[in-house]
Amino acid sequence: MIANVLVQQGVDRIFGVPGESFLAVLDALVDTPQIEFVATKHEGAASFMADADGKLTGRPGIVLVTRGPGASNAYAGVHVAYQDSTPLIMMVGLISRDDEEREAFQEFDLKAIFGTQTKWTAVIDNAARIPELLTRAFQVATSGRPGPVVLGLPEDMLRDVVEIDQLPAKVTPVQASPAADQISDIADILSSAKSPLVIAGGETWDDQACADLASFAEAWNLPVTCSFRSQDRMSALHSSYIGDAGLGINPALAKRIRDADVLLVLGARLGDCTTSGYTLLDVPVAKQKILHIHPDANEIGRVYAPALGVCSGMKQALFALAKLDAPASSPVWQDWTKSAREDYLVWSTPNPTAHGPVNLASVIKHLNENLPEDAILTNGAGNYTVWVHRFYQHRRFRTQVAPTSGTMGYGLPAAIAASLRHPDRLSICFAGDGCFQMTLQELATAQQFGARVIVILCNNGMYGTIRMHQEKNYPGRVSGTDIVNPDFIKLAEAYGFATARVEKTGQFADAFDTIAASGKSGVIEVITDPEDLTPRFSLSELRASAQ
Repeated sequence: MIANVLVQQGVDRIFGVPGESFLAVLDALVDTPQIEFVATKHEGAASFMADADGKLTGRPGIVLVTRGPGASNAYAGVHVAYQDSTPLIMMVGLISRDDEEREAFQEFDLKAIFGTQTKWTAVIDNAARIPELLTRAFQVATSGRPGPVVLGLPEDMLRDVVEIDQLPAKVTPVQASPAADQISDIADILSSAKSPLVIAGGETWDDQACADLASFAEAWNLPVTCSFRSQDRMSALHSSYIGDAGLGINPALAKRIRDADVLLVLGARLGDCTTSGYTLLDVPVAKQKILHIHPDANEIGRVYAPALGVCSGMKQALFALAKLDAPASSPVWQDWTKSAREDYLVWSTPNPTAHGPVNLASVIKHLNENLPEDAILTNGAGNYTVWVHRFYQHRRFRTQVAPTSGTMGYGLPAAIAASLRHPDRLSICFAGDGCFQMTLQELATAQQFGARVIVILCNNGMYGTIRMHQEKNYPGRVSGTDIVNPDFIKLAEAYGFATARVEKTGQFADAFDTIAASGKSGVIEVITDPEDLTPRFSLSELRASAQ
């Protein structure tokens, strides 16, 4: 019955690690060729893959794990999905119902562990209710602000025999639409602005919503910044795009957000990463007039009191905004938009110098010039990502798959899921040496299931982000941030990957182009200097300024 409901809801792939608590489901999948079970090497990687699949499709990514340690390992991906507003459903095999409250083998409290990090957590203890509750999980995960749902499946319940006459139809996500007078109010407020700015991000977007944003921004000549790790909502080549409001923000963009008189926020949560630790806007009443459109009414006014709050999905909101009549004459803010765009172009132009023999900005420049526009870039967390966010030019929707929660180890599993979902597109994973070692065993998963990924591994022998904060707050007092690495080339070759090592900037182009042209998966180890801590400051410069 579980397999049939999943098929009815359009599921074609499950990520997980097999466990004895759900053998009955695995057995059902033998007779369900519509669904592929991708057996990962760690439950955390399975939940990362499901999150990435949910981001790429807009449908729930599916995870299947066992109780206790299996579910605990997968918790990281549920947390990512919750903070990223990703539709995800995790099913957890549980102990038999007769053994509850005995601290049986791997027994744990599912609702207590996951209840605060999901939209809904429940246990299906009656097999006859599987169609009802599992279908509800799809509705909850995709409607309003999307997010994760966790369902517990007692082992003995899975062997019960029940009869069901009819399965529920495929779920249609429910999203609110803006009222006509709300769109009119937005137009009136924008028309009277002198320095407006759009912040776009979050979920419930699709290709058409992105196209509508581009049309709306062009017609109104509005500057558009994207929230942290939402840079693919608008092409970096668009004349209205002015960069990303995230970690490592352009100081000129940060000032511009502070100086704006109207902020039209489309889907972004206005969290700490997008607001530079809640410093770009005063809490709770900002100097800027905030027009906040978000699919979850509870998110509007959570931190900042808006001048106008609108509960709406992004597809519905952008459809309405794109139909607004453009101003009859050139807006007073046209120079404001033009200079904001110029600030971005200067900021995103790679600096010819670096703090070491490899210039990561030049590496990104080569990718900008040679990757197809539909290539998918994934990453986990670390200072290496600052180069990617600052210099890479996303040109299409769903070409950036990364965790807003700053989760290490995410990049490789996400790239594998991206390749399985879109085998015709290049899937590029950026990872740091610390980030990569958290999930590198999934190289085996990529090979087993035919995913093609190219890993660009930035190896500087340390946890760079933590070292950065360490040098800012405790200069020169290094503790816990050095890494002793294996030979990544030999390791990747043992997994059957093509490999290359880059020790100078000029070596990267040939290394990447050769592996990309081979049609094989590959790992390119890029040796970066520990001094090359950020595009702006070296480690020594940061330490000196802190002292």
